[in-house]
Amino acid sequence: MEGAAIILFSLVFLYKSYAAELDTISDSRFLKDADTLVSASGIFELGFFHPGSSENRYLGIWYKKISVRTVVWVANRDRPLPGASRLLVLKIADQGILGIFNNSSMIWSSNTTTSGNATARLQDNGNLVVIDQLEKVLWQSFDYPTDSLLPGMKLGRNYLRGKEWYLSPWKSSQDPAPSELTWGADTHGYPSSKLKQGALVLFRGGPWRNCRFSGISIYRKNLTFTHDVIINQSEVSFAYNFKDNSLLSRLTLNSSARLESWVWLENGSGWQLSLSFPRDTCDTYNICNAYATCSLNLIQQSCICLDEKRFVPKNQKGWNRADWSGGCSRRTPLECKDGLEGFIKYSNVKLPDTENTWFNMSMTLEECQKKCLNNCTCMAYANPDASFGGRGCLLWFNDLLDIQLFPEGSGDGEDIFVRMASSELDLKSILKNQGRANIKIIILVIVAGVLLIGFISTWLCYSRRKGNHAKPTREEEILNAYKSDEEDMEQPLFSFSTIANATAKFAVDNKLGEGGFGPVYKGFLEDGKEIAVKRLSKNSSQGIGAFKNEVICISKLQHRNLVKLLGCCIHGDEKLLIYEYLPNKSLDFFIFDETQSVLLDWTKRLNIVKGIARGLVYLHQDSRLRIIHRDLKASNVLLDHDMNPKISDFGLAKTFRGNETQANTERVVGTYGYMSPEYALDGLFSIKSDVFSFGVLVLEIVSGKRNRGFIDPERENNLIGHVWSLYNEGRSMELIDASCAESCHPPEVIRLINVGLLCVQENAGDRPDMSSVVLMLDNEDELLQPKKPSFFMGIELPITTFSSNTHTGGCTITDVYPR
Repeated sequence: MEGAAIILFSLVFLYKSYAAELDTISDSRFLKDADTLVSASGIFELGFFHPGSSENRYLGIWYKKISVRTVVWVANRDRPLPGASRLLVLKIADQGILGIFNNSSMIWSSNTTTSGNATARLQDNGNLVVIDQLEKVLWQSFDYPTDSLLPGMKLGRNYLRGKEWYLSPWKSSQDPAPSELTWGADTHGYPSSKLKQGALVLFRGGPWRNCRFSGISIYRKNLTFTHDVIINQSEVSFAYNFKDNSLLSRLTLNSSARLESWVWLENGSGWQLSLSFPRDTCDTYNICNAYATCSLNLIQQSCICLDEKRFVPKNQKGWNRADWSGGCSRRTPLECKDGLEGFIKYSNVKLPDTENTWFNMSMTLEECQKKCLNNCTCMAYANPDASFGGRGCLLWFNDLLDIQLFPEGSGDGEDIFVRMASSELDLKSILKNQGRANIKIIILVIVAGVLLIGFISTWLCYSRRKGNHAKPTREEEILNAYKSDEEDMEQPLFSFSTIANATAKFAVDNKLGEGGFGPVYKGFLEDGKEIAVKRLSKNSSQGIGAFKNEVICISKLQHRNLVKLLGCCIHGDEKLLIYEYLPNKSLDFFIFDETQSVLLDWTKRLNIVKGIARGLVYLHQDSRLRIIHRDLKASNVLLDHDMNPKISDFGLAKTFRGNETQANTERVVGTYGYMSPEYALDGLFSIKSDVFSFGVLVLEIVSGKRNRGFIDPERENNLIGHVWSLYNEGRSMELIDASCAESCHPPEVIRLINVGLLCVQENAGDRPDMSSVVLMLDNEDELLQPKKPSFFMGIELPITTFSSNTHTGGCTITDVYPR
């Protein structure tokens, strides 16, 4: 018995002799299965462990001085080592690779290389780093978070390095493999934090405000901490640090989809849960849908329309039975005319989802209001952080989703200004929205109105006595302008009965589609000629101005790559445009459809690009007037029997005389994804605006993908950003649409992509004119190298850099790059 005890003691002593605590790992100093790597101050420890009762072994990092092992990072989380594996080694292999070896097999590695010697160390913040001889960090565990966010770790994305930082919980307490749950930064538009299950959003923390994400009260005012927030072209990220370095804290995401904030208390209480969320029903993402707010203060329901005076439930029956999925809609639709629309202020709300937003942190709130008012697609504006000296502008361009109402005085809510039709505004709101500078104008308008009434009364009396006819109606004005066209195009004026008969009284079976102008119908004239009829809808967003513009503008245009206007019809409230019928519909019908795209081989696509380019040259320089289309897109390019392109829809076109080449507008109209940045953001349009739209169209034709809505799976760029990345990496051929990959000629593909990138360069002055584009397409001369394009409405649009201050109140902006 005594001999057995001696043997046992010897074995324990022998084991302890070989179980070492290392401070570095190198090519000559290995970490074996029983060893640990310890940080300089002994706060963190790295080694092999098995979770719970599992026999599998993993390499992980945990707190060394805490009795309850709390693992904060796992290396081989999806490649477990069987329990029988006892010859485990962590070492620096050839070329500076940090790897886990089981016998001679590499199970996991840092996948980094260096020409010199490298070592691995564990820092006191829990970060495992591999450094070279010059102390340069080659690799770090903080770039690969698991389920825990430690002070100093980042969540977000680095575009230059292709790194994305997000939390992903263990599948179970015994299996650290990543689940489909994630918590990270949504970098589309103004950054926000989101909890997702796959692609499904479960909870949104809200946009950044007051040095934290609104909607998440993780950090209470009695805790002193700092923030490191970066939002620029190369990185969007946020991290936190407590001022008291002795305080141990972590934020975790568990397998039950709960984010929990923990603080270690030395008084024996252990890990203290300071906050857990989602907290309640209102934290469920978009539970109330569009234009509705969630509040737990209500007795019978959780959702109400943002303003019951101005918004109503889309599905009242569903709303009554607590089905809020339909959300709310406006009582009075927006018309975006006469500049009389304004904004209503709503306070104490969690700002809506910022996925489709634009922001500029150097603008004042007044400038923000003006920019939103002058853009018909802008639905609301807000200052995302009022602590930045009253500056900051955030614009929404889609329905307002995932709004939450906070209790008054909670300090969690913000103000948002929502766009309203003029009839929904009272006089006080109108004056407030228009500003003091416009009060005099409004007074003058009222005085002018009174004088006008008097003048009309006098004129009517005079007219009755003289037997004069009344002033021509708007209908007659358009007809007179059309008839008196100096070019005398001799386009016929069709009777309404002729067009009604031709379309079988606008039968549903004859409807070809519908756009902003209204529905389009196919018809047959009495002589058998096929026609396409655009019928102005009473709810059209373009209206009578676009109708008049198209009649007068396109009647003067004659080119094989422009759609031909046959005539028009005006009858009471009916406004009709009659065009030649093109049987193959529009370009978007083919290039964005997997089935139809096979009908466009490479030769047809190249011919379509050249035809559009020739049509634009005619508009910009060969027609009697310079004409800027302003809404060039795939759906406005029609195809004839032979797939030849014809540019259509001139309702938004602008004409110039002489040497004029550009102009400014306060009313931005068109289609996002195709708009040049100087037009969409500042209202400045020119022939180079059409060039930008053409460039986007070229890239869409080559790739078969839409610029707006496309997300680069590697970098989350839009299509332009994706093409730019492939071009710089010499991988342009990867862009080609699979349906024409076999028929394409690679040099032509690369040349076309190069031309497209030249057209979408950020600076309008750098873009070629369309005559130069035609020359580029028709010869094989060497092309210029494009400069960085504008990623408008993509991930690089909003650019602001914040720096951190010690929190109890504020952050400061150090660098601002307005776009």
